[in-house]
Amino acid sequence: MELGLETMAAAIGVSVPVLRFLLCFVATIPVSFLWRFVPGTLPKHVYSAFSGVVLSYLSFGISSNLLFLVPMLLGYAAMLLYRPKCGIITFFLSFGYLIGCHVYYMSGDAWKEGGIDATGALMVLTLKVISSAINYNDGLLKEEDLREAQKRYRLVKLPSLIEYFGYCLCCGSHFAGPVFEMKDYLEWTEGKGIWAPSDKGLSPSPYGATFRALVQAGISMAVYLYLVPYHPLSRFSEPVYQEWGFWRKLSFQYMSGFTARWKYYFIWSISEASIIISGLGFSGWTESSPPKPKWDRAKNVDIPGVELAKSAVVLPLVWNIQVSTWLRHYVYERLITKGKKPGFFQLLATQTVSAVWHGLYPGYMLFFVQSALMIAGSRVFYRWEQATNMGLVKKALVFINFAYTLLILNYSAVGFLVLSLHESLALYGSVYYVGTILPITLILLGYIIPAKPARSKARKQQ
Repeated sequence: MELGLETMAAAIGVSVPVLRFLLCFVATIPVSFLWRFVPGTLPKHVYSAFSGVVLSYLSFGISSNLLFLVPMLLGYAAMLLYRPKCGIITFFLSFGYLIGCHVYYMSGDAWKEGGIDATGALMVLTLKVISSAINYNDGLLKEEDLREAQKRYRLVKLPSLIEYFGYCLCCGSHFAGPVFEMKDYLEWTEGKGIWAPSDKGLSPSPYGATFRALVQAGISMAVYLYLVPYHPLSRFSEPVYQEWGFWRKLSFQYMSGFTARWKYYFIWSISEASIIISGLGFSGWTESSPPKPKWDRAKNVDIPGVELAKSAVVLPLVWNIQVSTWLRHYVYERLITKGKKPGFFQLLATQTVSAVWHGLYPGYMLFFVQSALMIAGSRVFYRWEQATNMGLVKKALVFINFAYTLLILNYSAVGFLVLSLHESLALYGSVYYVGTILPITLILLGYIIPAKPARSKARKQQ
């Protein structure tokens, strides 16, 4: 068996641990499909938890399930023993444990060298554990004091231990997401909410959407395998890179970021197919006639939305969508003082949490600080765009914002890819820190040249 894996791994150019993970990851699709045929609510919870445990064992070994058990039990104990503060307790305990695992395993180095461990799955599991505790905490609060997301996902009753484990490990969904809510999981398992039998007799078919996700996965992997030999990360440390001029260095940084993203597109497309075919990805019906099923709950990336983003502001809405939604609901919105508007502090704090969640490598920190600057700079362009009624100027600002977003995104991504502080700063410096200086300059210009909302002639006459 091991010899066969070694032969297969050598044939496709990956390590045996990565191949084992990929096989188990793809297996989440048939495993999720079989969930549909499990009779009864309790057996479905048992199947969700058991299948997640087995897939984790086959992919990472028995130690992975012990690794996952710690935050799950900590979160459940907090909910059981001290509900009024279980959300904040679970947040800090789970993140503390995750940080400890990041430091111990140093997964980023392993990933760069073609290895893999269970830390990536632990990252997804951490978000699930925290959201469960916070939503159970919200169940104590008055509904009129809650935001819409809090009202939708609050848990009035403590989930049973098997419901909780089923949610956390559901059919291997903890491998790469997408992150979803406990309340949605419970309604899906029990056939309630949007999963309840429709008065019109409509039953959403997942097969077309699953096929589309699989095609997207195939295209993403093909693009990645084609591009990666031309844009290897090792080129950054070769003497030839230092011999290049500014524009060639900048274009190579752009293509390195562009190439790396297709790997994530592949992973997220597979996870999307898995969640769709189980039925959990269903998010309602369109208003068209006849109505068509929507599968937004499974969607983690909008590829054209990322690559053709007109503004950096929209990137969290199209990249790692479910994690971005989690960060918005459980970090960003909860840092906003009631009656006040969010500012740069909330944005920077959210990006910092995201950086820590990814790992304690300086490259991650630099990337997410850069992302906060990139988004703040893009907002300046947007305000200027909204402040003018001149069509040509407005179109020019839209295009400049588009070009700015592409430039800063791929410049910033270098830190995410190489991870080390020295190498990140050296590569940023090789293009004269253009992707850092530009957004800071824009933010300052936003104060010097404030944008006043354009008023129509009719408004002026009034």
